[in-house]
Amino acid sequence: MDIHAAIDEARFTRFHKKLVAACMGGPILDGYILSIIAIALIGITADFGPSPLETSLIGASALVGIFLGAVFLGPLTDRIGRQLMYTIDLWVLVLGSVLQFFVQDPLQLIVARFIMGLAIGADYPIANSLLAEWLPRKRRGQMLGVLQVGWFIGAATAALVGFFMFELFGPESWRWMLGSSAVLGAIVMLLRLGTPESPRWLLHHGRVQEAKSSLRAALADQLSIEQVVFDSTPQESEQTGKVNLRVLLQGTYLKRIIFCSGFYTLQVGPLFAIFTFGPTILSAFGLGEGNASNLGSVVIDLVFLAGCIPALKLIETWGRRPLIIWCFALMAIPLFILGFAPSAPVGVIVACFCAYALFSGGPSILEWAYPSELFPTNVRASAVGITTAASRIGAALGTFGLPFALTAWGIGPTMIIAGAVTAAGFVLCLFMAEETRGMTLAQAGGETEAHPATAPVHESV
Repeated sequence: MDIHAAIDEARFTRFHKKLVAACMGGPILDGYILSIIAIALIGITADFGPSPLETSLIGASALVGIFLGAVFLGPLTDRIGRQLMYTIDLWVLVLGSVLQFFVQDPLQLIVARFIMGLAIGADYPIANSLLAEWLPRKRRGQMLGVLQVGWFIGAATAALVGFFMFELFGPESWRWMLGSSAVLGAIVMLLRLGTPESPRWLLHHGRVQEAKSSLRAALADQLSIEQVVFDSTPQESEQTGKVNLRVLLQGTYLKRIIFCSGFYTLQVGPLFAIFTFGPTILSAFGLGEGNASNLGSVVIDLVFLAGCIPALKLIETWGRRPLIIWCFALMAIPLFILGFAPSAPVGVIVACFCAYALFSGGPSILEWAYPSELFPTNVRASAVGITTAASRIGAALGTFGLPFALTAWGIGPTMIIAGAVTAAGFVLCLFMAEETRGMTLAQAGGETEAHPATAPVHESV
């Protein structure tokens, strides 16, 4: 059994569970940091009196940082390793969180949140790649999808923390709200201590002895079952330490970049349209105004989290391709209903909102699984970074374009457009979605084809 088979066919152990929890800490922090600012802005506005431009930048600076961090730090992760970057970005997040507590003007806060955004953007390709390269084949899609659950947990936790701080200490507690992410960051950092480097990445970079040590550290209880063979091909040796991004612009991988970036963007953009009905729903339940609206945000986050649960089961039993195709098709239906009946009774609006949230679970978890599976080890983090950056473009268009659409056309036509965008996602997936269920990571990423075994040198543990 070679190193790839040893990892792909391993039992799902305590090591894997800890690694999933540690990697999940990244999206938890992402959801927390991006959500807590909306609650803190009331106090920030009272203290600093920021201009409209400064207020926008306070909210958007982290998103800009995420975009740049994903684009530029993904390739760095492919070059210098997952484990090192996995640690550095947490230190940056904790430091940025602490700095927010001491800012004295809007510009300082904008800079601090931009730096934190860089670290969050870096964590997407780092954590995704490291986790994908350690997970057993039979649990890979499901556990990668769990990362998305972390985002909603982080967002809901931020709303709860903000609610209680606001209730107990008032809007003046905004510094403590923002600084509280340092506590979460420290917990995640502790979880990540001792995480071994990816043996697949080490082997690709010709570091065979370190790959052996890493595999022993994680799967020592299983290595005695069979001897593990490390194959170092001449092709791999020639490419040691190199990150050739041109491979992502050619043939199959270009198609996969277009697919992953496309469905991610086409899902995230319309998401903001459905949120326009959030206040209507929350007002019906008495959670639409004041501090109570923060509890309403918890409810909405939990509804979207619930949509991920059945998708986590179906990704391994039904498969990636049918899951994403059917979910996009079913997501478009409630958007069109709201588009043609924007003044429908609250019960209809609630039903459409919940239906959209339920069906969005499939694409949501595949945002994390597909990019990690469809690319080879040498450019995996780079590919995840590119698709993450593309999704930020979709988020930006949804955030800034929605108010203009509502003003120019009204809510009905805006929802019809959102439905059409979602339907475009369905068409994209129908023609481009691939099935990776049951494949090894090397097969899914095309590494077995990209690196043919030519006179391999065998080394065993």
